Amino acid sequence: MTSERSDGRIVKMEVDYSATVDQRLPECEKMARDGRLQEAIESLLSLEKQTRTVSDMVSTSRILVAIVQLCYEAKDWDALNENIMLLSKRRSQLKQAVTKMVQECYTYVDAMSDLSIKLRLIDTLRTVTAGKIYVEIERARLTKTLAQIKEQNGDVKEAASILQELQVETYGSMEKKEKAEFILEQMRLCIAVKDYIRTQIISKKINTKFFQEEGSEDLKLKYYNLMIQVDQHEGSYLSICKHYRAIYDTPCILEDASKWQQALKSVVLYVILAPYDNEQSDLVHRISIDKKLEEIPKYRDLLKQFTTMELMRWSSVVEDYGKELREGSMETPDTDVFTYSEEGEKRWKDLKNRVVEHVSWSYFYVTLKKITERVDNERWMKMETRKYLWHRYLTTFHLYLHKIILILIKIK
Repeated sequence: MTSERSDGRIVKMEVDYSATVDQRLPECEKMARDGRLQEAIESLLSLEKQTRTVSDMVSTSRILVAIVQLCYEAKDWDALNENIMLLSKRRSQLKQAVTKMVQECYTYVDAMSDLSIKLRLIDTLRTVTAGKIYVEIERARLTKTLAQIKEQNGDVKEAASILQELQVETYGSMEKKEKAEFILEQMRLCIAVKDYIRTQIISKKINTKFFQEEGSEDLKLKYYNLMIQVDQHEGSYLSICKHYRAIYDTPCILEDASKWQQALKSVVLYVILAPYDNEQSDLVHRISIDKKLEEIPKYRDLLKQFTTMELMRWSSVVEDYGKELREGSMETPDTDVFTYSEEGEKRWKDLKNRVVEHVSWSYFYVTLKKITERVDNERWMKMETRKYLWHRYLTTFHLYLHKIILILIKIK
């Protein structure tokens, strides 16, 4: 049997001490129960030196675990922390033995009710695991626990800072699902402290193809809901639409009519809110062919208005869709897109601008007379949309002027 020492050397077991350990452990346990904890620890430390010297990894691991168990059962927290530090620093200590000891101590953390004792143990374990790849997973879990404690105590900023120490995406021994859970927690805490730029950076550490794997649906939904919060802060409506589409396409959402309807409503509203460009136009048409839109007719009809080059009036949109979009109905609850909050009012205003923008793109398909009859005069020259309308007005005017000049030339 081979094992690895703390200095990186691979060594073979020279002597098997398992029989001696089998005999010594019960004796030391009895000593500890009789109140002679220190005597029991010293006896085990003496034996640990022998097993470590001959590279008996299994026996050394058993002894290290036994020492911390005796300290924990005796509730001697000073002895527990001191021996963790001592055993991890012993010359040419076996890595596998340290790993077993740390794993054992990790189970004590959740079992401790006294916060100060728990924090001290976490600090000790984080100290002995720092920079050691072979216990990187245990250190990551301890760090996550510490961050949770900080957050529960109201220090969210410190919790976010602590968790960002981890670069779990580089941990080869950690499973993909656990990596994703850590990264999502980092994202959540960054959003909690309004660090949206860092959240964007961290989000790129997750390969979204992972969400196609079985058992990852809950993580997928959490990821896209976090991304929605980020892009809502940035005001990136098209990105939000894509996030809701990803949620909508999730099997567990499609199985629940109320959930997929809410997701699809948000898809429709955010693609409409997104400023017009080729990508937005393409997405509008792809969404419009979804047969499930038939079950939310108001949203289907609203989307249809943005797929045809016909003029619409804002007052008509408010009259036909306002109550449904902002308050919902018995059949179809409202979304949180157009609430009466500050953010909801901003999005409502942006919808108004999109209506006028759509009119501007329909400009070449109607006469100027129809434009002036249908478009609300108050919106004709408003800030966000006047550049679209004015540009098209001048373009059309030049076309008419050019035709008039040609006619006059022919008359002459």
